[in-house]
Amino acid sequence: MLSPVNVSLESLNLITLAPMLIPVIGALLILVIDIIKGGLDKTLYVVLSILFLALDFGALLESAGAFSKDGIMLGVFDVMLIDGLAIISQFIIVVTSMLFIPLALTNKRFHEFSYPEFFALFLFMIAGFQFMVATDNLILIFVGLETASLALYTLIAMHNRDKSFEAAVKYFTMGALAAGFYSFGSMVFYALTGSVEINQISAVLEANNYADIGFVLVGVVMMLGSFGFKLSVVPFHTWTPDVYEGSSAAMAGYMSIVPKIAAFVVAMRLFEFLIHAHIVWLEVVLYAMVVITMTAANMWALVQSDVKRMLAYSSISHAGFVMAAILIGTTQSNSALFLYWILFSFTNLGAFSMLWISRQKELPGYQKSDHSFEKFSGMIKTSPMAAIVMGLFMLSLAGLPPFALFWGKIYMISSAVTGGFTVLALIMALNSAIAGYYYIKLIVYMFMKDPIESNIDNNGQLYVANATTALKTIIGFAIIGTVFAFVTLDSLLEFVTAFVYNSGY
Repeated sequence: MLSPVNVSLESLNLITLAPMLIPVIGALLILVIDIIKGGLDKTLYVVLSILFLALDFGALLESAGAFSKDGIMLGVFDVMLIDGLAIISQFIIVVTSMLFIPLALTNKRFHEFSYPEFFALFLFMIAGFQFMVATDNLILIFVGLETASLALYTLIAMHNRDKSFEAAVKYFTMGALAAGFYSFGSMVFYALTGSVEINQISAVLEANNYADIGFVLVGVVMMLGSFGFKLSVVPFHTWTPDVYEGSSAAMAGYMSIVPKIAAFVVAMRLFEFLIHAHIVWLEVVLYAMVVITMTAANMWALVQSDVKRMLAYSSISHAGFVMAAILIGTTQSNSALFLYWILFSFTNLGAFSMLWISRQKELPGYQKSDHSFEKFSGMIKTSPMAAIVMGLFMLSLAGLPPFALFWGKIYMISSAVTGGFTVLALIMALNSAIAGYYYIKLIVYMFMKDPIESNIDNNGQLYVANATTALKTIIGFAIIGTVFAFVTLDSLLEFVTAFVYNSGY
């Protein structure tokens, strides 16, 4: 007869689980409140969501304190992993989510925000992303990925337009295919090593001197396909413009930031040990993906007539730019990845928020889409403050000094040069120059073209009617982060590098 195994709470190290449990508890509480008393104002659910995200942030600070004292922590039967990558990526996820939620406080009665389920699903999604980054167990990564993805599909569909349902179905279909690739790749690695933990997989493959390189190739190709979909790198990008167009502008901005940082962290854990083992074919494949993604996405963005689709292709190009960090595989490049994405978060969320507050339910005859370039014609005359703010975000995305993304691009390119990827650094610089054209194209429309006659009377009201105090505050944060990034750059870089350096990867 087997004797029972006694497991103490102390050995489980439940502090590692606390940041993920808080948003789950918040989501369940919102659902319970709605069951007990339905029809409450959305403001309550916005406040509750922000409160639980603030508690989540507090739990992360406590985890960061414990990590700085004790180093890398394992918990819950060694399934949870709290290292530098887990902590800094969770900070980005939670802070960006806190900036996103107040966008629900609009003057217009947008359909999705009338449902408490929207806020519950949003918190479940955050918990899923946090589980993804705070483990090196392939099974738990999959559980977190699918929890977050299923919630996100529903959030997109709740926008309640024909294009929203189409976008949700496309995203679901592509996500299901990516999940299949991930499962097959995980199965191959488990068959090769007898483990589903990335550290253990790395150790076993290294001990065997990568003897089964053919099977490793199959597993890595499947994983590249899976994360290619999640990161929307070419040739797995085809869903991105349609899904962004079908989503609300605020949700599209959120999707361009949070799901990708979670996927970047997992890709970093999974592929960098193979890069360090000098698996040449993986370096060649990643090199090709990075260059093609940056260049092709820029070319597609150049010919777009809709600002939201242009920003969608732009976010694909940014993902390719940042994917270079995984190829380079140094501590400096990994620090550059997080620095770039923090700066990108402020600028991109600000740009999509400006699209969000200018949304129209009834399109005038001259507009083919809600965010066509023509809509922004002569905006400096009809709504000067909105034109200046949008112009700032475009200049930052283009990488012009002294705005935020200039510093992210410079540090990423310098990490490529330091890592010996001089040609790649040159290609990255050229792509940044190309990208400047389509960002400046919008500035030309806003500042150098005359407003369309039918829009002169009401265009100014269009950009301020929906701008509540909450929205103005969020855009204010985005402006501060975009314009004054250089002031905190040294401290931010020191903060990022401290966590990246003290990680298992």
